[in-house]
Amino acid sequence: MEIKEQKDLDLEKARHSLAHVLAKALTILYPNTLLTIGPAIEDGFYYDIDLDHSITQEEYQKIEKMMKEIINKNEKFTKKIVSKNEALNLFQGNPYKEEIINELPNDSEISLYYTGDDFFDLCRGPHVENTNNLQNFGFKLHSVNGAYWRGNEKNKMLQRIYFWAFKSKKELADYENMINEARKRDHNKLGRELELFTTVDYIGQGLPILLPRGAKIIQILQRFVEDEEAKRGWQITKTPFMAKSDLYKISGHWDHYKDGMFVLGDENKDKEVFALRPMTCPFQYQAYLNKARSYKDLPLRYNETSTLFRNEASGEMHGLIRVRQFTISEGHLMCTPNQLEDEFRKCLELAIYMLKTLGLYEDASYRFSQWDENDKEKYIGTKEQWDEAQSTMKKILDHLGIPYVIGIGEAAFYGPKLDIQIKNVFGKEDTLITIQIDQMLASKFGMEYTDSDGTKKNPYIIHRTSIGCYERTLAYLIEKYAGAFPLWLSPEQVKVLSLTERNNDYAKEVKVELEKNGIRVEEDLRNEKIGYKIREALSMKIPYLIIVGDEEENNKTISIRGRGFENKSGLKLSDFIERLKNEINTKKI
Repeated sequence: MEIKEQKDLDLEKARHSLAHVLAKALTILYPNTLLTIGPAIEDGFYYDIDLDHSITQEEYQKIEKMMKEIINKNEKFTKKIVSKNEALNLFQGNPYKEEIINELPNDSEISLYYTGDDFFDLCRGPHVENTNNLQNFGFKLHSVNGAYWRGNEKNKMLQRIYFWAFKSKKELADYENMINEARKRDHNKLGRELELFTTVDYIGQGLPILLPRGAKIIQILQRFVEDEEAKRGWQITKTPFMAKSDLYKISGHWDHYKDGMFVLGDENKDKEVFALRPMTCPFQYQAYLNKARSYKDLPLRYNETSTLFRNEASGEMHGLIRVRQFTISEGHLMCTPNQLEDEFRKCLELAIYMLKTLGLYEDASYRFSQWDENDKEKYIGTKEQWDEAQSTMKKILDHLGIPYVIGIGEAAFYGPKLDIQIKNVFGKEDTLITIQIDQMLASKFGMEYTDSDGTKKNPYIIHRTSIGCYERTLAYLIEKYAGAFPLWLSPEQVKVLSLTERNNDYAKEVKVELEKNGIRVEEDLRNEKIGYKIREALSMKIPYLIIVGDEEENNKTISIRGRGFENKSGLKLSDFIERLKNEINTKKI
Protein backbone atom coordinates (compact mmCIF):
# COMPACT_ATOMS: atom_id res chain seq x y z
CA MET A 1 0.00 0.00 0.00
CA GLU A 2 2.75 2.47 0.87
CA ILE A 3 4.56 1.80 -2.42
CA LYS A 4 1.37 2.49 -4.39
CA GLU A 5 0.79 5.74 -2.52
CA GLN A 6 4.38 6.83 -3.20
CA LYS A 7 3.95 6.09 -6.90
CA ASP A 8 0.75 8.11 -6.96
CA LEU A 9 2.53 11.00 -5.25
CA ASP A 10 5.31 10.95 -7.85
CA LEU A 11 2.76 10.98 -10.66
CA GLU A 12 0.86 13.85 -9.08
CA LYS A 13 4.12 15.78 -8.70
CA ALA A 14 4.93 15.25 -12.39
CA ARG A 15 1.43 16.29 -13.46
CA HIS A 16 1.69 19.44 -11.37
CA SER A 17 5.06 20.20 -12.96
CA LEU A 18 3.58 19.71 -16.43
CA ALA A 19 0.85 22.19 -15.53
CA HIS A 20 3.58 24.78 -14.92
CA VAL A 21 5.21 23.89 -18.22
CA LEU A 22 1.82 24.42 -19.89
CA ALA A 23 1.42 27.80 -18.15
CA LYS A 24 4.84 28.91 -19.39
CA ALA A 25 4.08 27.70 -22.92
CA LEU A 26 0.82 29.66 -22.94
CA THR A 27 2.50 32.89 -21.88
CA ILE A 28 5.03 32.46 -24.71
CA LEU A 29 2.40 31.69 -27.35
CA TYR A 30 -0.22 34.12 -26.05
CA PRO A 31 1.58 36.96 -24.18
CA ASN A 32 -1.69 38.51 -22.95
CA THR A 33 -2.73 35.31 -21.12
CA LEU A 34 -3.95 35.79 -17.56
CA LEU A 35 -3.15 32.65 -15.59
CA THR A 36 -5.36 31.50 -12.70
CA ILE A 37 -4.94 27.97 -11.25
CA GLY A 38 -3.67 24.68 -12.67
CA PRO A 39 -4.05 21.60 -10.44
CA ALA A 40 -3.21 17.95 -11.05
CA ILE A 41 -6.32 15.76 -11.42
CA GLU A 42 -7.03 12.04 -11.62
CA ASP A 43 -5.95 11.50 -15.23
CA GLY A 44 -3.71 14.52 -15.81
CA PHE A 45 -4.04 18.23 -15.11
CA TYR A 46 -5.76 21.37 -16.28
CA TYR A 47 -5.13 25.11 -16.27
CA ASP A 48 -7.78 27.84 -16.22
CA ILE A 49 -6.85 30.92 -18.22
CA ASP A 50 -8.38 34.24 -19.19
CA LEU A 51 -7.57 34.83 -22.86
CA ASP A 52 -9.17 37.16 -25.39
CA HIS A 53 -9.67 34.47 -28.02
CA SER A 54 -10.95 30.92 -27.87
CA ILE A 55 -8.32 28.20 -28.26
CA THR A 56 -9.31 25.91 -31.12
CA GLN A 57 -8.45 22.28 -31.76
CA GLU A 58 -6.07 23.36 -34.52
CA GLU A 59 -3.91 25.02 -31.84
CA TYR A 60 -3.57 21.92 -29.64
CA GLN A 61 -0.43 20.60 -31.37
CA LYS A 62 1.19 24.04 -31.29
CA ILE A 63 0.74 24.17 -27.50
CA GLU A 64 2.07 20.62 -27.04
CA LYS A 65 5.07 21.42 -29.26
CA MET A 66 5.97 24.48 -27.18
CA MET A 67 5.72 22.39 -23.99
CA LYS A 68 8.14 19.82 -25.44
CA GLU A 69 10.59 22.58 -26.35
CA ILE A 70 10.54 23.82 -22.74
CA ILE A 71 11.00 20.27 -21.42
CA ASN A 72 13.97 19.69 -23.75
CA LYS A 73 15.74 22.78 -22.34
CA ASN A 74 16.23 20.93 -19.04
CA GLU A 75 14.94 23.88 -16.99
CA LYS A 76 15.04 23.70 -13.20
CA PHE A 77 12.01 24.07 -10.92
CA THR A 78 13.16 26.45 -8.18
CA LYS A 79 11.21 27.44 -5.07
CA LYS A 80 11.27 31.01 -3.75
CA ILE A 81 9.55 32.47 -0.66
CA VAL A 82 8.29 36.06 -0.84
CA SER A 83 6.19 38.37 1.35
CA LYS A 84 2.57 39.19 0.57
CA ASN A 85 3.53 42.66 -0.72
CA GLU A 86 6.25 41.20 -2.95
CA ALA A 87 3.79 38.67 -4.35
CA LEU A 88 1.24 41.41 -5.09
CA ASN A 89 3.91 43.38 -6.94
CA LEU A 90 5.02 40.36 -8.95
CA PHE A 91 1.44 39.52 -10.04
CA GLN A 92 0.27 43.11 -10.47
CA GLY A 93 -2.29 43.27 -13.29
CA ASN A 94 -3.51 39.69 -12.83
CA PRO A 95 -6.76 40.06 -10.81
CA TYR A 96 -7.05 36.29 -10.26
CA LYS A 97 -3.64 35.92 -8.63
CA GLU A 98 -4.20 39.15 -6.70
CA GLU A 99 -7.48 37.78 -5.34
CA ILE A 100 -5.77 34.59 -4.13
CA ILE A 101 -2.91 36.54 -2.53
CA ASN A 102 -5.21 39.07 -0.84
CA GLU A 103 -7.07 36.26 0.92
CA LEU A 104 -3.88 35.32 2.79
CA PRO A 105 -2.88 36.89 6.14
CA ASN A 106 -0.62 39.95 5.87
CA ASP A 107 2.32 38.17 7.49
CA SER A 108 2.16 35.20 5.11
CA GLU A 109 5.23 33.73 3.49
CA ILE A 110 4.15 32.98 -0.04
CA SER A 111 5.67 30.21 -2.10
CA LEU A 112 6.55 30.70 -5.79
CA TYR A 113 8.06 28.23 -8.22
CA TYR A 114 10.26 29.26 -11.13
CA THR A 115 10.42 27.20 -14.31
CA GLY A 116 13.82 28.19 -15.66
CA ASP A 117 14.84 31.80 -15.01
CA ASP A 118 12.04 33.61 -16.81
CA PHE A 119 8.73 32.17 -15.59
CA PHE A 120 7.22 31.92 -12.11
CA ASP A 121 3.84 31.02 -10.67
CA LEU A 122 2.15 30.85 -7.28
CA CYS A 123 2.56 27.31 -5.99
CA ARG A 124 3.09 25.29 -2.82
CA GLY A 125 4.81 22.52 -4.77
CA PRO A 126 6.32 20.02 -4.76
CA HIS A 127 7.72 19.62 -8.29
CA VAL A 128 10.16 17.37 -10.09
CA GLU A 129 13.75 18.62 -10.00
CA ASN A 130 13.87 19.82 -13.62
CA THR A 131 11.98 19.48 -16.86
CA ASN A 132 14.30 16.70 -18.00
CA ASN A 133 12.50 14.45 -15.50
CA LEU A 134 9.38 14.80 -17.67
CA GLN A 135 11.01 13.54 -20.89
CA ASN A 136 9.43 10.09 -20.86
CA PHE A 137 5.96 11.16 -19.77
CA GLY A 138 3.07 10.89 -22.18
CA PHE A 139 0.79 13.93 -22.22
CA LYS A 140 -1.87 15.19 -24.57
CA LEU A 141 -4.18 18.20 -24.76
CA HIS A 142 -7.61 16.63 -25.25
CA SER A 143 -10.15 19.41 -24.67
CA VAL A 144 -10.77 23.06 -23.85
CA ASN A 145 -13.98 23.85 -21.98
CA GLY A 146 -15.58 26.83 -20.31
CA ALA A 147 -15.25 27.14 -16.53
CA TYR A 148 -16.36 29.93 -14.23
CA TRP A 149 -13.67 31.42 -12.03
CA ARG A 150 -13.80 29.49 -8.76
CA GLY A 151 -16.85 27.57 -10.00
CA ASN A 152 -19.17 30.51 -9.40
CA GLU A 153 -21.45 31.31 -12.33
CA LYS A 154 -21.54 34.95 -11.21
CA ASN A 155 -17.83 35.17 -12.06
CA LYS A 156 -16.19 35.45 -15.48
CA MET A 157 -16.12 32.42 -17.78
CA LEU A 158 -12.56 31.20 -18.32
CA GLN A 159 -11.04 28.60 -20.63
CA ARG A 160 -10.07 25.35 -18.93
CA ILE A 161 -7.35 23.49 -20.85
CA TYR A 162 -7.39 19.77 -20.07
CA PHE A 163 -4.43 17.42 -20.49
CA TRP A 164 -4.05 13.71 -19.98
CA ALA A 165 -0.69 12.83 -18.45
CA PHE A 166 0.84 9.44 -17.66
CA LYS A 167 4.25 7.99 -16.89
CA SER A 168 4.83 6.72 -20.40
CA LYS A 169 3.55 7.21 -23.90
CA LYS A 170 2.23 3.63 -23.80
CA GLU A 171 0.14 4.34 -20.67
CA LEU A 172 -1.20 7.44 -22.39
CA ALA A 173 -2.10 5.44 -25.51
CA ASP A 174 -3.80 2.73 -23.42
CA TYR A 175 -5.79 5.36 -21.55
CA GLU A 176 -6.80 7.10 -24.76
CA ASN A 177 -8.02 3.79 -26.20
CA MET A 178 -10.02 3.21 -23.03
CA ILE A 179 -11.56 6.68 -23.32
CA ASN A 180 -12.46 6.06 -26.97
CA GLU A 181 -14.23 2.84 -25.99
CA ALA A 182 -15.97 4.67 -23.15
CA ARG A 183 -17.23 7.32 -25.57
CA LYS A 184 -19.05 4.60 -27.48
CA ARG A 185 -20.96 3.85 -24.27
CA ASP A 186 -21.36 7.45 -23.11
CA HIS A 187 -25.03 7.76 -22.21
CA ASN A 188 -25.06 11.39 -23.33
CA LYS A 189 -24.25 10.28 -26.88
CA LEU A 190 -25.81 6.81 -26.99
CA GLY A 191 -28.99 7.88 -25.20
CA ARG A 192 -29.71 10.37 -27.97
CA GLU A 193 -28.83 7.95 -30.76
CA LEU A 194 -31.21 5.36 -29.28
CA GLU A 195 -33.95 8.01 -28.97
CA LEU A 196 -34.15 7.70 -25.18
CA PHE A 197 -33.88 11.40 -24.35
CA THR A 198 -33.05 14.78 -25.79
CA THR A 199 -32.35 18.29 -24.54
CA VAL A 200 -33.43 21.67 -25.88
CA ASP A 201 -31.45 24.88 -25.36
CA TYR A 202 -34.48 27.09 -24.91
CA ILE A 203 -35.91 24.78 -22.24
CA GLY A 204 -32.69 24.92 -20.25
CA GLN A 205 -29.70 22.98 -18.98
CA GLY A 206 -30.36 20.01 -16.75
CA LEU A 207 -33.95 19.65 -17.98
CA PRO A 208 -33.93 16.61 -20.30
CA ILE A 209 -36.92 15.48 -22.34
CA LEU A 210 -37.51 11.74 -21.96
CA LEU A 211 -38.62 10.39 -25.33
CA PRO A 212 -41.10 7.47 -25.50
CA ARG A 213 -38.39 4.79 -25.38
CA GLY A 214 -36.64 6.36 -22.38
CA ALA A 215 -39.91 7.15 -20.62
CA LYS A 216 -40.97 3.51 -21.00
CA ILE A 217 -37.81 2.30 -19.21
CA ILE A 218 -38.39 4.79 -16.38
CA GLN A 219 -42.02 3.62 -16.12
CA ILE A 220 -40.92 -0.03 -15.90
CA LEU A 221 -38.37 0.84 -13.19
CA GLN A 222 -40.86 2.89 -11.17
CA ARG A 223 -43.50 0.17 -11.18
CA PHE A 224 -40.90 -2.45 -10.24
CA VAL A 225 -39.55 -0.31 -7.37
CA GLU A 226 -42.96 0.63 -5.97
CA ASP A 227 -44.08 -3.02 -6.04
CA GLU A 228 -40.91 -4.17 -4.26
CA GLU A 229 -41.24 -1.44 -1.65
CA ALA A 230 -44.88 -2.37 -1.01
CA LYS A 231 -43.83 -5.99 -0.38
CA ARG A 232 -41.50 -4.69 2.33
CA GLY A 233 -44.10 -2.68 4.21
CA TRP A 234 -43.64 0.75 2.64
CA GLN A 235 -46.76 2.93 2.29
CA ILE A 236 -46.92 5.27 -0.66
CA THR A 237 -47.62 9.01 -0.30
CA LYS A 238 -48.14 11.80 -2.80
CA THR A 239 -47.00 15.25 -1.67
CA PRO A 240 -46.81 18.73 -3.27
CA PHE A 241 -44.00 19.84 -5.57
CA MET A 242 -43.63 23.14 -3.69
CA ALA A 243 -44.21 24.71 -0.29
CA LYS A 244 -44.02 28.04 1.48
CA SER A 245 -40.65 29.07 2.84
CA ASP A 246 -42.09 28.43 6.34
CA LEU A 247 -41.73 24.67 5.86
CA TYR A 248 -38.11 24.89 4.76
CA LYS A 249 -37.30 27.20 7.67
CA ILE A 250 -38.49 24.55 10.13
CA SER A 251 -36.45 21.81 8.44
CA GLY A 252 -33.35 23.99 8.09
CA HIS A 253 -33.22 23.83 4.29
CA TRP A 254 -33.84 27.59 4.07
CA ASP A 255 -30.71 28.34 6.08
CA HIS A 256 -28.51 25.50 4.85
CA TYR A 257 -29.70 24.72 1.32
CA LYS A 258 -31.41 27.83 -0.05
CA ASP A 259 -28.78 28.40 -2.77
CA GLY A 260 -29.58 24.95 -4.13
CA MET A 261 -33.33 25.66 -4.34
CA PHE A 262 -35.59 27.31 -6.90
CA VAL A 263 -37.29 30.10 -4.94
CA LEU A 264 -40.56 31.56 -6.20
CA GLY A 265 -41.01 35.12 -5.01
CA ASP A 266 -39.06 37.74 -3.09
CA GLU A 267 -38.99 37.76 0.72
CA ASN A 268 -38.61 41.54 0.68
CA LYS A 269 -41.70 42.11 -1.45
CA ASP A 270 -44.10 39.17 -1.22
CA LYS A 271 -46.20 38.04 1.72
CA GLU A 272 -45.77 34.40 0.77
CA VAL A 273 -42.59 33.02 -0.77
CA PHE A 274 -42.61 29.49 -2.16
CA ALA A 275 -39.85 27.13 -3.28
CA LEU A 276 -39.83 23.99 -5.38
CA ARG A 277 -38.92 21.04 -3.20
CA PRO A 278 -35.30 19.81 -3.29
CA MET A 279 -36.25 16.73 -1.22
CA THR A 280 -39.41 15.15 0.16
CA CYS A 281 -38.62 14.64 3.86
CA PRO A 282 -40.37 17.72 5.35
CA PHE A 283 -43.47 16.91 3.30
CA GLN A 284 -43.68 13.26 4.33
CA TYR A 285 -43.26 14.24 7.98
CA GLN A 286 -46.70 15.83 7.72
CA ALA A 287 -48.17 12.37 7.10
CA TYR A 288 -46.59 11.22 10.35
CA LEU A 289 -47.92 14.30 12.15
CA ASN A 290 -51.45 13.68 10.84
CA LYS A 291 -52.33 11.90 14.09
CA ALA A 292 -50.86 10.87 17.43
CA ARG A 293 -48.39 7.99 17.29
CA SER A 294 -47.52 5.18 19.68
CA TYR A 295 -44.45 2.94 19.80
CA LYS A 296 -46.84 0.25 18.51
CA ASP A 297 -47.14 2.21 15.23
CA LEU A 298 -43.40 2.03 14.63
CA PRO A 299 -41.57 1.43 12.42
CA LEU A 300 -43.61 3.57 10.04
CA ARG A 301 -42.36 3.54 6.45
CA TYR A 302 -43.40 6.10 3.83
CA ASN A 303 -42.20 5.94 0.24
CA GLU A 304 -42.83 8.22 -2.71
CA THR A 305 -41.83 8.48 -6.34
CA SER A 306 -40.80 12.11 -5.93
CA THR A 307 -40.05 14.75 -8.54
CA LEU A 308 -37.43 17.09 -7.07
CA PHE A 309 -35.76 20.34 -8.16
CA ARG A 310 -32.21 21.44 -7.40
CA ASN A 311 -30.49 24.54 -8.71
CA GLU A 312 -27.27 22.87 -9.80
CA ALA A 313 -24.53 25.09 -11.23
CA SER A 314 -24.62 25.20 -15.03
CA GLY A 315 -21.07 23.84 -15.27
CA GLU A 316 -22.13 20.71 -13.37
CA MET A 317 -24.83 19.61 -15.83
CA HIS A 318 -24.16 16.31 -17.58
CA GLY A 319 -26.76 14.41 -19.61
CA LEU A 320 -29.02 12.44 -17.25
CA ILE A 321 -26.43 12.08 -14.47
CA ARG A 322 -26.66 15.61 -13.08
CA VAL A 323 -29.90 17.46 -13.80
CA ARG A 324 -32.06 20.18 -12.26
CA GLN A 325 -35.35 18.28 -12.26
CA PHE A 326 -35.34 14.58 -11.48
CA THR A 327 -37.44 11.77 -10.05
CA ILE A 328 -36.27 9.70 -7.12
CA SER A 329 -37.36 6.58 -5.20
CA GLU A 330 -37.47 8.42 -1.90
CA GLY A 331 -38.53 7.10 1.50
CA HIS A 332 -38.57 8.09 5.17
CA LEU A 333 -38.82 5.65 8.02
CA MET A 334 -39.65 6.54 11.62
CA CYS A 335 -38.54 4.06 14.27
CA THR A 336 -37.50 3.58 17.88
CA PRO A 337 -33.79 3.44 18.80
CA ASN A 338 -33.85 -0.34 19.26
CA GLN A 339 -35.39 -0.78 15.78
CA LEU A 340 -32.77 1.39 14.06
CA GLU A 341 -30.14 -1.19 13.11
CA ASP A 342 -32.64 -3.75 11.82
CA GLU A 343 -34.46 -1.14 9.74
CA PHE A 344 -31.20 0.28 8.38
CA ARG A 345 -30.18 -3.23 7.38
CA LYS A 346 -33.49 -3.77 5.58
CA CYS A 347 -33.04 -0.49 3.68
CA LEU A 348 -29.56 -1.59 2.64
CA GLU A 349 -30.80 -5.04 1.63
CA LEU A 350 -33.44 -3.40 -0.58
CA ALA A 351 -30.81 -1.19 -2.21
CA ILE A 352 -28.49 -4.16 -2.81
CA TYR A 353 -31.38 -6.18 -4.25
CA MET A 354 -32.06 -3.35 -6.70
CA LEU A 355 -28.40 -3.07 -7.69
CA LYS A 356 -28.10 -6.83 -8.24
CA THR A 357 -31.31 -7.00 -10.26
CA LEU A 358 -30.12 -4.16 -12.49
CA GLY A 359 -26.61 -5.62 -12.83
CA LEU A 360 -24.95 -2.64 -11.14
CA TYR A 361 -23.94 -4.32 -7.86
CA GLU A 362 -20.37 -5.13 -8.90
CA ASP A 363 -19.84 -1.49 -9.94
CA ALA A 364 -20.86 -0.03 -6.57
CA SER A 365 -18.69 1.29 -3.73
CA TYR A 366 -19.67 2.66 -0.33
CA ARG A 367 -18.89 5.98 1.36
CA PHE A 368 -19.65 6.76 4.99
CA SER A 369 -20.34 10.49 4.67
CA GLN A 370 -19.62 12.41 7.86
CA TRP A 371 -19.77 16.01 8.98
CA ASP A 372 -16.82 18.37 9.06
CA GLU A 373 -16.59 19.68 12.61
CA ASN A 374 -14.37 22.52 11.34
CA ASP A 375 -17.26 23.81 9.22
CA LYS A 376 -20.04 23.82 11.82
CA GLU A 377 -22.09 26.50 10.02
CA LYS A 378 -22.85 23.96 7.32
CA TYR A 379 -24.77 21.73 9.75
CA ILE A 380 -27.44 21.79 12.44
CA GLY A 381 -27.04 20.15 15.83
CA THR A 382 -24.31 19.93 18.42
CA LYS A 383 -21.00 18.07 18.33
CA GLU A 384 -22.45 15.62 20.88
CA GLN A 385 -25.43 14.87 18.63
CA TRP A 386 -23.18 14.35 15.60
CA ASP A 387 -20.80 12.14 17.56
CA GLU A 388 -23.72 10.04 18.71
CA ALA A 389 -25.29 9.76 15.24
CA GLN A 390 -21.97 8.90 13.55
CA SER A 391 -21.04 6.44 16.27
CA THR A 392 -24.41 4.72 15.86
CA MET A 393 -24.01 4.55 12.10
CA LYS A 394 -20.42 3.27 12.33
CA LYS A 395 -21.55 0.50 14.65
CA ILE A 396 -24.31 -0.49 12.22
CA LEU A 397 -22.03 -0.43 9.14
CA ASP A 398 -19.27 -2.37 10.90
CA HIS A 399 -21.77 -4.91 12.22
CA LEU A 400 -23.19 -5.39 8.72
CA GLY A 401 -19.66 -5.74 7.30
CA ILE A 402 -19.99 -2.90 4.77
CA PRO A 403 -16.60 -2.01 3.19
CA TYR A 404 -16.70 1.78 3.19
CA VAL A 405 -14.43 4.78 2.81
CA ILE A 406 -15.00 7.89 4.93
CA GLY A 407 -16.01 11.16 3.30
CA ILE A 408 -15.47 14.11 5.66
CA GLY A 409 -17.81 17.00 4.91
CA GLU A 410 -20.08 14.86 2.70
CA ALA A 411 -22.89 14.41 5.27
CA ALA A 412 -26.32 16.00 4.87
CA PHE A 413 -26.72 19.09 7.03
CA TYR A 414 -28.86 17.07 9.48
CA GLY A 415 -27.09 13.73 9.67
CA PRO A 416 -24.50 11.18 8.45
CA LYS A 417 -25.23 8.89 5.54
CA LEU A 418 -24.13 5.85 3.60
CA ASP A 419 -23.67 6.82 -0.05
CA ILE A 420 -23.60 4.04 -2.62
CA GLN A 421 -21.39 5.34 -5.42
CA ILE A 422 -21.19 4.39 -9.10
CA LYS A 423 -18.65 5.55 -11.68
CA ASN A 424 -19.64 6.52 -15.18
CA VAL A 425 -17.71 5.25 -18.19
CA PHE A 426 -15.19 8.07 -17.83
CA GLY A 427 -14.44 7.19 -14.20
CA LYS A 428 -16.31 10.10 -12.56
CA GLU A 429 -18.09 8.96 -9.43
CA ASP A 430 -21.55 10.06 -8.33
CA THR A 431 -23.96 8.93 -5.64
CA LEU A 432 -26.76 6.66 -6.83
CA ILE A 433 -28.36 5.50 -3.55
CA THR A 434 -28.29 7.09 -0.08
CA ILE A 435 -29.31 5.83 3.37
CA GLN A 436 -29.15 8.43 6.14
CA ILE A 437 -29.62 8.42 9.91
CA ASP A 438 -31.33 11.52 11.31
CA GLN A 439 -31.98 12.19 14.97
CA MET A 440 -32.49 15.94 14.63
CA LEU A 441 -35.38 16.82 12.32
CA ALA A 442 -38.04 14.92 14.29
CA SER A 443 -37.72 17.32 17.23
CA LYS A 444 -37.71 20.34 14.88
CA PHE A 445 -41.10 19.25 13.50
CA GLY A 446 -42.51 18.09 16.84
CA MET A 447 -42.67 14.47 15.70
CA GLU A 448 -43.26 12.30 18.77
CA TYR A 449 -44.50 8.89 19.80
CA THR A 450 -45.74 7.62 23.15
CA ASP A 451 -43.34 4.97 24.43
CA SER A 452 -44.30 1.87 26.43
CA ASP A 453 -43.66 3.77 29.68
CA GLY A 454 -46.05 6.56 28.65
CA THR A 455 -43.32 9.15 27.95
CA LYS A 456 -43.15 11.19 24.76
CA LYS A 457 -40.08 10.59 22.58
CA ASN A 458 -38.78 11.66 19.19
CA PRO A 459 -38.37 8.85 16.68
CA TYR A 460 -35.17 8.19 14.81
CA ILE A 461 -35.62 8.85 11.09
CA ILE A 462 -33.97 6.94 8.24
CA HIS A 463 -33.92 8.82 4.92
CA ARG A 464 -33.35 6.43 2.05
CA THR A 465 -33.60 5.82 -1.65
CA SER A 466 -33.97 2.32 -3.01
CA ILE A 467 -32.84 2.90 -6.57
CA GLY A 468 -31.90 6.57 -6.33
CA CYS A 469 -32.59 9.04 -9.11
CA TYR A 470 -34.30 7.34 -12.04
CA GLU A 471 -32.64 9.58 -14.64
CA ARG A 472 -29.19 8.84 -13.21
CA THR A 473 -30.02 5.13 -13.00
CA LEU A 474 -31.04 5.16 -16.67
CA ALA A 475 -27.74 6.85 -17.56
CA TYR A 476 -25.73 4.13 -15.78
CA LEU A 477 -27.82 1.39 -17.41
CA ILE A 478 -27.23 2.85 -20.88
CA GLU A 479 -23.47 2.82 -20.23
CA LYS A 480 -23.44 -0.57 -18.50
CA TYR A 481 -25.20 -2.35 -21.36
CA ALA A 482 -24.13 -0.03 -24.20
CA GLY A 483 -27.85 0.43 -24.85
CA ALA A 484 -28.56 -3.34 -25.15
CA PHE A 485 -30.75 -3.51 -22.05
CA PRO A 486 -31.86 -6.73 -20.35
CA LEU A 487 -35.05 -7.96 -21.97
CA TRP A 488 -37.32 -7.01 -19.03
CA LEU A 489 -36.13 -3.37 -19.29
CA SER A 490 -36.04 -3.02 -23.07
CA PRO A 491 -38.56 -0.45 -24.36
CA GLU A 492 -39.25 -2.76 -27.33
CA GLN A 493 -38.60 -6.42 -26.66
CA VAL A 494 -39.39 -7.80 -30.10
CA LYS A 495 -39.75 -6.40 -33.61
CA VAL A 496 -41.66 -8.33 -36.28
CA LEU A 497 -40.34 -7.86 -39.83
CA SER A 498 -42.20 -8.97 -42.94
CA LEU A 499 -40.04 -10.32 -45.75
CA THR A 500 -42.44 -9.02 -48.41
CA GLU A 501 -45.70 -7.08 -48.40
CA ARG A 502 -47.68 -10.28 -48.96
CA ASN A 503 -46.49 -11.51 -45.54
CA ASN A 504 -47.82 -8.42 -43.72
CA ASP A 505 -51.04 -10.06 -42.52
CA TYR A 506 -49.15 -12.98 -40.96
CA ALA A 507 -46.69 -10.53 -39.36
CA LYS A 508 -49.67 -8.75 -37.80
CA GLU A 509 -51.01 -12.06 -36.45
CA VAL A 510 -47.66 -12.77 -34.83
CA LYS A 511 -47.61 -9.29 -33.28
CA VAL A 512 -51.12 -9.68 -31.84
CA GLU A 513 -50.20 -13.02 -30.23
CA LEU A 514 -47.08 -11.52 -28.64
CA GLU A 515 -49.11 -8.58 -27.29
CA LYS A 516 -51.67 -10.96 -25.77
CA ASN A 517 -48.78 -12.42 -23.75
CA GLY A 518 -47.62 -9.06 -22.47
CA ILE A 519 -44.62 -8.71 -24.81
CA ARG A 520 -43.68 -5.19 -25.93
CA VAL A 521 -43.60 -5.56 -29.68
CA GLU A 522 -43.40 -3.35 -32.77
CA GLU A 523 -43.79 -4.24 -36.44
CA ASP A 524 -41.99 -3.17 -39.60
CA LEU A 525 -44.19 -3.81 -42.62
CA ARG A 526 -42.50 -1.32 -44.96
CA ASN A 527 -41.75 -2.26 -48.53
CA GLU A 528 -37.98 -2.21 -47.91
CA LYS A 529 -35.26 -4.82 -48.34
CA ILE A 530 -35.14 -7.16 -45.35
CA GLY A 531 -31.42 -6.51 -44.82
CA TYR A 532 -32.11 -2.80 -44.41
CA LYS A 533 -34.93 -3.44 -41.94
CA ILE A 534 -32.74 -5.81 -39.91
CA ARG A 535 -29.81 -3.38 -39.74
CA GLU A 536 -32.10 -0.54 -38.65
CA ALA A 537 -33.69 -2.65 -35.89
CA LEU A 538 -30.31 -3.90 -34.66
CA SER A 539 -28.99 -0.33 -34.51
CA MET A 540 -31.75 0.43 -31.97
CA LYS A 541 -30.54 -2.53 -29.84
CA ILE A 542 -33.89 -4.35 -30.00
CA PRO A 543 -33.27 -7.74 -28.31
CA TYR A 544 -35.17 -10.05 -30.70
CA LEU A 545 -36.22 -9.79 -34.33
CA ILE A 546 -38.90 -12.08 -35.78
CA ILE A 547 -38.73 -12.44 -39.56
CA VAL A 548 -41.68 -13.91 -41.44
CA GLY A 549 -41.77 -14.81 -45.13
CA ASP A 550 -43.68 -17.29 -47.29
CA GLU A 551 -42.09 -20.34 -45.64
CA GLU A 552 -42.90 -19.15 -42.13
CA GLU A 553 -46.44 -18.18 -43.12
CA ASN A 554 -47.14 -21.53 -44.80
CA ASN A 555 -45.75 -23.54 -41.86
CA LYS A 556 -47.08 -21.18 -39.17
CA THR A 557 -43.57 -20.77 -37.74
CA ILE A 558 -41.14 -17.89 -37.23
CA SER A 559 -37.48 -17.13 -37.86
CA ILE A 560 -35.45 -15.38 -35.16
CA ARG A 561 -32.45 -13.10 -34.98
CA GLY A 562 -31.26 -11.83 -31.64
CA ARG A 563 -29.74 -12.81 -28.32
CA GLY A 564 -28.77 -16.46 -28.41
CA PHE A 565 -30.05 -16.81 -31.99
CA GLU A 566 -27.75 -15.86 -34.84
CA ASN A 567 -30.29 -16.98 -37.41
CA LYS A 568 -32.82 -19.58 -36.27
CA SER A 569 -35.77 -20.65 -38.43
CA GLY A 570 -38.71 -23.02 -38.14
CA LEU A 571 -39.54 -22.12 -34.51
CA LYS A 572 -43.02 -22.34 -33.04
CA LEU A 573 -44.24 -18.98 -31.87
CA SER A 574 -45.64 -20.51 -28.66
CA ASP A 575 -42.22 -21.96 -27.75
CA PHE A 576 -40.53 -18.63 -28.35
CA ILE A 577 -43.11 -16.81 -26.23
CA GLU A 578 -42.37 -19.17 -23.33
CA ARG A 579 -38.68 -18.44 -23.67
CA LEU A 580 -39.36 -14.70 -23.65
CA LYS A 581 -41.65 -14.87 -20.61
CA ASN A 582 -39.09 -16.87 -18.67
CA GLU A 583 -36.33 -14.36 -19.51
CA ILE A 584 -38.57 -11.45 -18.51
CA ASN A 585 -39.94 -12.97 -15.29
CA THR A 586 -36.49 -13.96 -14.02
CA LYS A 587 -35.13 -10.52 -14.96
CA LYS A 588 -32.21 -12.25 -16.58
CA ILE A 589 -29.16 -10.09 -17.26
